[in-house]
Amino acid sequence: MMANYLVTGGAGFIGSNLVEALVREGASVRVLDDFSTGRRENLDGFLGDIDLVESSITVPATCASACEGIDFVLHQAALASVPRSVANPAAIHEACATATLNMLGAARDAGARRFVYAGSSSAYGDTPTLPKVESMPALLRSPYAVAKLAGEHYCEAFSLIYGFETVVLRYFNIFGPRQDPASQYSAVIPLFITKALKGEAPTIDGDGEQTRDFTYVENAIQANLLACTTDAAAVSGEVFNVGCGERISVNRLWEAIQEATGARVEALHGPEREGDVRDSLASLEKIRRSMDYAVTVSLAEGLRRTVDWLEGP
Repeated sequence: MMANYLVTGGAGFIGSNLVEALVREGASVRVLDDFSTGRRENLDGFLGDIDLVESSITVPATCASACEGIDFVLHQAALASVPRSVANPAAIHEACATATLNMLGAARDAGARRFVYAGSSSAYGDTPTLPKVESMPALLRSPYAVAKLAGEHYCEAFSLIYGFETVVLRYFNIFGPRQDPASQYSAVIPLFITKALKGEAPTIDGDGEQTRDFTYVENAIQANLLACTTDAAAVSGEVFNVGCGERISVNRLWEAIQEATGARVEALHGPEREGDVRDSLASLEKIRRSMDYAVTVSLAEGLRRTVDWLEGP
């Protein structure tokens, strides 16, 4: 019998891609989203195939009712932005740390089999060592990183103390279709592609030589599904990087986007972004060994697919 899944933040960028993949597999899917950052149109095409709960994970009673009858909780909901966390750390803490604790307690009490948490590579902070290995100590640079790492620690504690199966996936700069280019806190790739398609110059923070491990969303979806199906002895209570295992500078990224779109525009440069790390690169050794994870979509192919989506029909 097909399992029952709850996707928190299922109307968001990663969440809606995850919901689509589960629906395609014939799974029973419940989505919990308050649409504060998620978009209803992200669920167009499969609204009739899901159970949609419109409420907030900051409300414990909502978390409890949403977890009833659920086998796997895929916890994607968060306020995901370093600048937003610098401006309003309390709101980020409530949405990321407190709400994760709410969901963990609700999932455990409802008898869910496993809880998969969308962590963040920001948990590493600005450590100079590359690639980032899961066992590294944190050197946090933002309230967002602190709140996301707190969620990780709650997951590990629930696994250790209550024997509740949890898996933490540390995302490295996920991008792809449904990522909102119009948001005030938009990620760099949809923002840059939108600028390129309009023939406008993007503004690069700092000198542009900072590097990131940009990861196409299909790879993150694969990691979530593997985190549900892999034997508990290999994954429960553990933290895993989810990335491509290669890095690119922001300057080179803009060049690649120009190549993909045919744009010819020189970028502008602004001040460095407060709370940003300099370099990021995922070690994938652990997730490959434990879950047989493999990068199925490269950065170049992911950029091409994202350009196609943003160009529209």
